[in-house]
Amino acid sequence: MNAYILTSACLLFLLGLAHSIFGEILIFKNLRATGSIIPSMFNEHLKERHTRIIWATWHLVTVLGWCMGVVLIRIAYLASSQLLTFIVNSISLATLVGSLLVLIGTKGKHPGWVVLLIISILLWVGEIKI
Repeated sequence: MNAYILTSACLLFLLGLAHSIFGEILIFKNLRATGSIIPSMFNEHLKERHTRIIWATWHLVTVLGWCMGVVLIRIAYLASSQLLTFIVNSISLATLVGSLLVLIGTKGKHPGWVVLLIISILLWVGEIKI
């Protein structure tokens, strides 16, 4: 078992959970009509369809992060191969680029960039041990 890759998978699950919960509390709560699950409030800058797609895309990030976590859990328990190394390196690069996007886009004020960077580093170290 590769503990670095397994730890990065667990962090992806926790990051996804935090992302969806805090997004609902801090962003989408005020854009929802009473009793509605999907936000539909709009203003002069955002139409209803824009609000709805932002909500869907927000949670899509969580689902895709969890999918990567499942793949990494499986990889953590498999024997080494070139394909596994390629997959781990691809996810490591994706989380590194995501970290940089969040860092630059929020001027370092959103903590997600730190978690994504840690995941990327753990995957890189874990890949060396494959």
